[in-house]
Amino acid sequence: MKSILKQLQTKTLQAFTLLEMLMVLVIISVLMLLFVPNLSKQKENVEKTGGAAIVKVVESQAELFEMAEDKEPSLADLQSKGYITEAQVKKYNDYYAKNSDKARSLN
Repeated sequence: MKSILKQLQTKTLQAFTLLEMLMVLVIISVLMLLFVPNLSKQKENVEKTGGAAIVKVVESQAELFEMAEDKEPSLADLQSKGYITEAQVKKYNDYYAKNSDKARSLN
């Protein structure tokens, strides 16, 4: 029993000190300050690109509808015939609400 106690007393534990932990936290904080603003800018760019892609899809579906039905479609026509979804209509309208300087081909 004494030998076990001696072994436990002589072993030293290797652990991080408070200073090392604080340094790690400082480094992580600095990295967060550098990357978080950059990520939010990228999110805006992705949303703009995604909106433009939805517009292209809706306009392509409008051309397909026009070829099949021999009439110019509206957004309601495209949605009712299943060419586009309600979410696509909403994103299409949102895109042109944000980009009022661009010409809109469907109503």
